[in-house]
Order: sequence, then structure tokens, then C-alpha cells
Amino acid sequence: MKTGFYPKLAWTGIYKNRQVYFPYILTCIGMIIMCYIMSYLSVLDDLKTMPGGSTMAGILSLGKAVLAIFSVIFLFYTNSFLIRRRKKEFGLYNILGMGKRNLVRIQVWESLITAVLSMGLGLVFGIAFSKLVELVVRNVLHADISFAFSVPSGAVLYTLRVFCVIFVIIFISSAVQIRTTNPIELLHSENAGEKRPRANWLLAILGIVILGAAYFLAVSIEDPVAALAWFFVAVIMVIAATYLLFIAGSVVFCYLLQKRPGYYYKTKHFISVSSMIYRMKRNGAGLASICILSTMVLVMVSSTTCLYLGEEDILNNRYIRDFTLDFYSSDDAAVSGLKEEIDKIANDRGAEPENCLNFHYTDLVGFFSDEHMIMNPESEPDSASYSQMKYIRIIPIEDYNRLMEKNETPAPGECIIYPIGIDYDYGSIDIKEYGKLTVKKKADDFIADQESSVAVVGSLYIFTPDYSSLSKKLGKYIYESTNTQMAEPHIYYGFDLDCRQDEQIQIYRNIFNHLEKTDINFSLESRAQEAEDFFSVFGSLFILGVLLGIVFIVAMILIMYYKQVSEGYEDKERFAIMQKVGMTKKEIRQSVNSQVLTVFFLPLVTAGIHLLFSFPMVSKLLKLFNLQDVRLLMIITLCCYLVFALFYVIVYYITSHSYYRLVSGGKK
Repeated sequence: MKTGFYPKLAWTGIYKNRQVYFPYILTCIGMIIMCYIMSYLSVLDDLKTMPGGSTMAGILSLGKAVLAIFSVIFLFYTNSFLIRRRKKEFGLYNILGMGKRNLVRIQVWESLITAVLSMGLGLVFGIAFSKLVELVVRNVLHADISFAFSVPSGAVLYTLRVFCVIFVIIFISSAVQIRTTNPIELLHSENAGEKRPRANWLLAILGIVILGAAYFLAVSIEDPVAALAWFFVAVIMVIAATYLLFIAGSVVFCYLLQKRPGYYYKTKHFISVSSMIYRMKRNGAGLASICILSTMVLVMVSSTTCLYLGEEDILNNRYIRDFTLDFYSSDDAAVSGLKEEIDKIANDRGAEPENCLNFHYTDLVGFFSDEHMIMNPESEPDSASYSQMKYIRIIPIEDYNRLMEKNETPAPGECIIYPIGIDYDYGSIDIKEYGKLTVKKKADDFIADQESSVAVVGSLYIFTPDYSSLSKKLGKYIYESTNTQMAEPHIYYGFDLDCRQDEQIQIYRNIFNHLEKTDINFSLESRAQEAEDFFSVFGSLFILGVLLGIVFIVAMILIMYYKQVSEGYEDKERFAIMQKVGMTKKEIRQSVNSQVLTVFFLPLVTAGIHLLFSFPMVSKLLKLFNLQDVRLLMIITLCCYLVFALFYVIVYYITSHSYYRLVSGGKK
């Protein structure tokens, strides 16, 4: 045979099957573009020198790993459809005398052509768009704009390595299928449909039960830490239930429609329902995949967008003072001298501390059972659980009266409490390691410090005249695993400065350098200093959410398209027979629309239901990022769903024309 025979045959096969091959190649190009852009941003040296750039580079490195794994799974899945379409052609070649080895050689050239086109065009467009994305990232990070252009070799090599491996895996799978299938099976593979499935009520009911349990988890968990622990469990349950309901439950649903003569025995419903029952297992899996991808896109884009748009509020909630100093000491004289020196450092830069907040406290973690509290659940593992964990802060009554301009005088053994995020209606607090304190009253308010104002677990402030004895006694208990005190005394000092951000950062550095030379342990935080990391983290999550969202949407579009095309080929002969016995193209269109209304919009509706029930859990997870604005999340989630629904309708309207043209034998 001539040298160019196999390449020509391979290209002819691709071109003649362009209706299914070109969308696949375009998807490969899109995946490669995204992979290169993520790799480009993660290795770009200029990005790492930006404020918060190193954080974004780390997050995008994780993102490109997720993209690589998803690309393997998804492209392998879509390629299986291409092979199924080509098996009939390969079977004909085989019967005409072409051996399996020759067929594999054709497949080698098809894989090479696909890989070269995809990687070549993908890298070209990836390099072209990378600078645009970089400018967007610089804007997100509030960094200076740079128009310098570069093509990092590391990003190019990483992208080539990843997709070379993917294309090799896909080729091996295709070659194995061709070599292990006999010519007759190859020739008739396109017509090898699934048997008429039975209505499996057990699996349908199991899907409903699992989905109900997942929804219950999502709406019943109140603690953000517990929500984080159960989130992935709930996700797995929702995925499993979705596939069960779409595969088994949809069959049951179609059988129920058949039992309604008034609905089933109509031209526009009879064909579509019968067709769906005939191949519902594969159809259900595709619809479930669309639903899961839709839900992933909606949750990911809405949550990351909310974090990005709410980053200023998150920063203000986290840092209620421009500067926060926490001294791990009860030595008032030493700390008082340090505060004077800190004020002098600020004055030297032309700033005066204002809105000062200063008090003593002892903090600990308590595990409550009614009014009974213990500090160390390890000694009594059955008496406490993390759902009973509370953040406790004990403060002298004198500091409370000074800060709140009160004159409370609880007797020894009494206390005033201020709960945050919890309901505490008991008349006493029985601390196992100390004794019982009688609750005299609840405070209406307290100038809380930044730690407790954004605590992800409930907080309980205890204002007591017995602060010294209480702090001293509780301070004797040690965590054996870390050899640290369970309750440690602190002196808190927070203040604002009326000066520019860059001045505050310089003052922060001067204070930090001065305190490092002292013998007192401390922690120092500055809102201006931490703002860079806040913007980089939330900006990175937003960029990653958008990029992965685009990838998942492309995957969803391809599944929708292949679903329409595969069903069109399978239904073509059935509709041809129906046209011969009098079915008009208008009735074909009505049948297609009936199938859309009956089945295809179920993924969109189900994704909306998933999103609705996941909202309470997602909102609690975002509290771990100090996002307290649930209204903002609600508005963004609703907007994302409406925009996505519009996009979904447009995509389906476009792809449904492919199905209609196939089953009607021509254009409308």
C-alpha cells in the first residue's frame, strides 16, 4: 500500500464523520486552552511577585490538577461515542479484507491527526488568550498592569505531557475495542441497542430515600465545622441518588405515563415515550451527568463569585480594628509599657491610635451537655462531641463595666453571660475543672473582639468577679498531646489608625520588629497587611471557579450534543417508518418537543432543586471564610441559576436541531 493510504483514509473518516468528530476536537482544543492558561498563571514569575500572587499560583496549581483528572475521564467518555459510530465503518473494512492490524493503523493516524490538531490549535489559542486572562487576574489582585508578553516553557511542556498521556490512553482503549470485536459485531454495533428495561421500583425508591437523606443532612446541620465534615458525604449521596433516579426512576416515570391513555395515545407523546423506554438506561445516565455537571457549575460559580464580591465585608468582619495585638501574658505592667511603645511607633509615622479596645481574658474550648461543661473531652469521650463544642472567653467584670459603661456587681460565684450564635437558657454553668457559677443575667451587648465575632462555633462570654481565681485554676490543666495550657490568660489590645494603607503596613512591620525583641509571646494582625492575602485567596477562587465552570459547561454542551446526535441516529429509521405510514414533519417536531418537555429539562429542574437544598450547607461552609452575608449569597445564587437556565435553553435549542434534521431526513 502507498505510504499516504492510511493517513488519507483516516482524514476521510474524520471528515465524513465531522458531525461527531469536530465537536470532539473543539472540546479537546478547549480543554487544552484551559490547561495551558492555568499552567501559565501558576508558573508565571511576574505573578508570584504580585501581592498575593504566590497564593493564587498555589490555588491554580491545584486547579490544573483537577482539570487534568477531569479531562481524562470526560474525553475518554466522549471518545467511546466516536468509536461506537465508527465501528460500523471498521466492520465493513474488515469484511472487505482489511485485517485488524490495518484497522488499528487507521486508528493510529486518526488519533495522531486529532492530537496534533487539538494540541496545536489549543496551544496557539491558549497562548493568545493567556495575556488577557493575566490582565484580569492583575485586576482581581489589585496589582499594576503589565503588557509584557511571555510564553513559559514549563506551561507548554506540562500541557503537552498531560494531553499526550490522555490521547495515548484513548488510543489504546479504541485499539483494544477494535481488535477484540469480530467483524459482524463491528458491522452491527451501531444498531445494538439496549433491551427494553423493566421498571425497577426498588432502585427508584432507593434513589428517593438516599436523596431525601442527603437533603436532610444539608438543611439540618447547623454547625459550619460539621457542615464541612459532612459536605462530601452529602455530595456523594446526591450523585448516587441522581443516577438512580434518572436511570431507574425515569423508567418508572415513563411506564406511569404509558398507563395514562389520555396522555400516551397521542402522536406527539406516543413516539417519544416509547423511544425513551427503549433506551432509557443509557439516556438516564446522560441526563444524570448533565444534572450533576449543572449543579457543580452553579454551586462553584455562585459560591466563588459571592466570596469575591463580598471580600471587603469579609475583611471588615474579620478585622474590626486596623491593628490587633494579643499578648499571651497577665503581666499588666509589662504589657502597659509595650502599649506605650506601640503608640510611640505610630506617632513617629504621624498616626494616632484611636477607638482603642483593651481588656483581659482567658480563652478555652468547652464541651457542653446542658449546663455542664468540661474542657478536655479526651478524658471523657462519651460525654462530649464536637456538636457541643463552644468557644469560651472569661473576662473580669471590671473590664466589662469599663468597656460597656455599666456598673454591674455580681457576687462571688455569680457571673453575667453574653452568648454569640447559641441559646443558653440555664441558670448556671457547671465547669467540671472549676465548679459552678450562677448566671445572674444575660448581657445585651459586648464590644466583641475579632476572633469571636467571626467564630464558626458558638461563643460564650463569661463576665465574673472571680476572674483571677478562675483563670489561675483552669490554667493548671494541660493538653497532653501538645503540652500546652487548656486555658491561657491574655491581654487584648486593638486600635485604628487614620492613615494610608501603605503607612499602616510600615507601622505594622515596625511594631512587629520591636515586639520580636521582647520576652512576651504575642500575635499581631493588621487589616492592611492581611488584605493582600484576602484578595488573593478569594480572587484565586473566583478565577478558578470561572475557568472550571467554563470547562464543565463545555462538557455539558458536548454531552447534550452527543445525546441528541446518538438518539437521532437511533430514531432515524423509526421515524422514517412512521413517515411512510403518514406521520408529517410537523408531528415529528411535536414529538421532539414532547420529549424535551418530558425528559430533557429534568436535569435543569433537578439541578435547581439540588441547589435549593444545598444552599443552607453552602452558606454555612462560607461562614468558615467569614462570609456572614447570606442575602448576598441568595441573590448571586438566584442570578446564576437564571442565567444558566437561559444558557441551557439556548444550547438545547441549537443542539435539538441536529436531532430533528436526523430523524426528519432533512432540514426544517
